[in-house]
Amino acid sequence: MQHLQNIKRSIFAFLLCIPTSLLALILFLLLFYNGFTVFYLHIPFPSNPQPEPANFSQENLAKNSFKKLPASVMYAVKEDTPPVILKTLLPLLQNPAITMIPINHSVVFKPNKTQGYEAVKRMLRSADNLKRFSTRVREFFGNHGCKVRFFMTWISSLKSFGDREFFSVESLFRSHPDACLVIVSNSMDSESGSLVLKPFLDKRFKLIAIKPDFDYLFKDTHAEKWFKWLKKGNVSPGEVSLGQNMSNLLRLALLYKFGGIYMDTDVIVLKRFTKLRNVIGAQTLDLETRNWSRLNNAVLIFDKKHPLLFKFIEEFALTFDGNKWGHNGPYLVSRVVSRVNGRPEFNFTVLPPSAFYPVNWSRIRNFFRGPRDKVHSSWLHKKLEQIKSESFAVHLWNKQSREIKVESGSIINYMMLDCCVFCNSSSSSL
Repeated sequence: MQHLQNIKRSIFAFLLCIPTSLLALILFLLLFYNGFTVFYLHIPFPSNPQPEPANFSQENLAKNSFKKLPASVMYAVKEDTPPVILKTLLPLLQNPAITMIPINHSVVFKPNKTQGYEAVKRMLRSADNLKRFSTRVREFFGNHGCKVRFFMTWISSLKSFGDREFFSVESLFRSHPDACLVIVSNSMDSESGSLVLKPFLDKRFKLIAIKPDFDYLFKDTHAEKWFKWLKKGNVSPGEVSLGQNMSNLLRLALLYKFGGIYMDTDVIVLKRFTKLRNVIGAQTLDLETRNWSRLNNAVLIFDKKHPLLFKFIEEFALTFDGNKWGHNGPYLVSRVVSRVNGRPEFNFTVLPPSAFYPVNWSRIRNFFRGPRDKVHSSWLHKKLEQIKSESFAVHLWNKQSREIKVESGSIINYMMLDCCVFCNSSSSSL
């Protein structure tokens, strides 16, 4: 008994010697262990079940397909799919003087490649020449000291370059014997095309046909991105001839890069253009206000890098519609000019219809008809004198007049006699 008391005294003395912090830690561990043993729950887990064969019966599939996921799970699935961020496919060039126009995505860009786009690629393939397009044009202008620069485009086949187109070139050189003419064309820049142009070269007129380099001409404009998407098949060319729409864009790019005069191949030149600068012609006038109601792009005269040309190209790329005739041509220039008219940074002049379009397309047939009687003959004479006095050129509206023959004594007949270079050719084939 005395021995047990001695042991207790020794233990008590030992505990008194332990630091207070260590003693508190020991007591805390004892309490934690006691609580764990009291509140411990044993949850039995079943063993892994044997996999059952999959049941792909129609009844089972129908039943499982309509099971609803919990809302939290459905939300997690939605978040796992990143949202689609729509990016503008045609970035706008930064130009503080230009008003930005929203892109008509429903018309311009197609998510799927259009039918026959390989044929489009072949048609629009840039020139594969030893000399680049820009080099050939600059050498041509430089070697001939060209002060009057004309451009034409010919996207069609060589066979379709007929007497009317040939006479348009005649009238150009009759009024501008010192001019330089560049015909931008794949078909004309060939051995057969050289034979067509040989009569002019034999008379020492300065002209050349060069295949277009679209990539160079459209570079650093809004047309650059549009053209890339067209070649990839992501732009629908539409029902209107792609050649016609490419000509609408090509004439703008040519003048923007080089400056000069553009004219269609169904225009008869009557007098020199040298006093004209930065002009576009009105096609029709409003009968009440006498202001222009529509412009046309068959004749364009502009300086290099003119801001209005930049706006024309921008409008073409952002609002292109290949299903509406004239939308990318006459209506385009009309839309743009109506928006920028009066702004000081755009220095240009709109000439009246008499300058280039003295007759509307609906009445062009009258210019091909000879006199029917004395009254009609008098009218033809007065009209011809008026055109000689007021007009620089006459647009023949090829789409409406291509099948019409030139009659003797008609207005066109007299114009041909005044404007011809090879005057022995028959006018009836025009």
